[in-house]
Amino acid sequence: MLSRPRRNRQSAAIRGLTTETHLNVQHLVFPLFVLEGANIRSEIRSLPGIFRFSPDNLLREIDECMNLGLRNFIVFPAVSDALKDQTATYSYAPENFYLRLAHEIKKRFPECCLISDVAMDPYSSDGHDGLVRNGEIVNDETLPILAQMSLAQAEAGFDMLGPSDMMDGRVGFIRQALDEKGFTKTGILAYTAKYASAFYGPFRDALDSAPKSGDKKTYQMNPANKSEALLEADLDAAEGADMLMVKPALHYLDVIHLLKENYQLPIAAYHVSGECAMLRAACNNGWLDFERAMPETLLSIRRAGADVILTYFAREFAERFPNGI
Repeated sequence: MLSRPRRNRQSAAIRGLTTETHLNVQHLVFPLFVLEGANIRSEIRSLPGIFRFSPDNLLREIDECMNLGLRNFIVFPAVSDALKDQTATYSYAPENFYLRLAHEIKKRFPECCLISDVAMDPYSSDGHDGLVRNGEIVNDETLPILAQMSLAQAEAGFDMLGPSDMMDGRVGFIRQALDEKGFTKTGILAYTAKYASAFYGPFRDALDSAPKSGDKKTYQMNPANKSEALLEADLDAAEGADMLMVKPALHYLDVIHLLKENYQLPIAAYHVSGECAMLRAACNNGWLDFERAMPETLLSIRRAGADVILTYFAREFAERFPNGI
């Protein structure tokens, strides 16, 4: 045999020379949950190892992560029902604890990349990502609310905004609003192909943000569709998105690869709460080895084409693999 592929696998040194895909902490974004209060560090029962923090403890968590070399964070607010209304007015209120926290994070850690969540559901009494009128999630009336929310977040210091709502036209509407107010440096991480997935359960537990009625299938994508992701990506790219994201990640590796092959923009993937919870449960039961299964899982997302991975395992990866894999 002239060709023996095993020759390139015979030692760790040679395997290192022929490694095609690399994963480092710089590729990871750590999702964090914050709620109003003090001295709170509450574990999410359906997502073991992940916590809801009060602002003081979240600042400590970020400090510890920064010392590990992890410097990219996306923060989600858990808002009490008393602050929610139909039009999500608390999302841009000056007293919003989420906005005050963002300002403090950037003041203490100016070198971090801080990403926001732009959607109505954390602040909406209806629990939907858009405005509800007579039982319908209306698109165009939602856009000014998202723009006002985005301007408040940009003013608070977020480096990049994450419109997760899946309303048509929202990336262009937000980009125009930001530019008109001088926030030309504030980026947009578009949730381009966000599917109506069964794997968001622990996230909704963390934020208590499940819809009060109906579901999200009229605005989140059909899990059966792949070509439709190209349409969404065309629109987001044309409207000024700086990155395109697929959510979930592990169950949509083909969609990640499709976008990577067709667009010059960086491709992000959200390794969502349900995907992480499944792996954690299997490892906690002794069925899988976390030290091996966790990095292999993240590597598969990277190999599919993700330049950026949002994952609840980001801190643990940074602790275990400071030099990457």
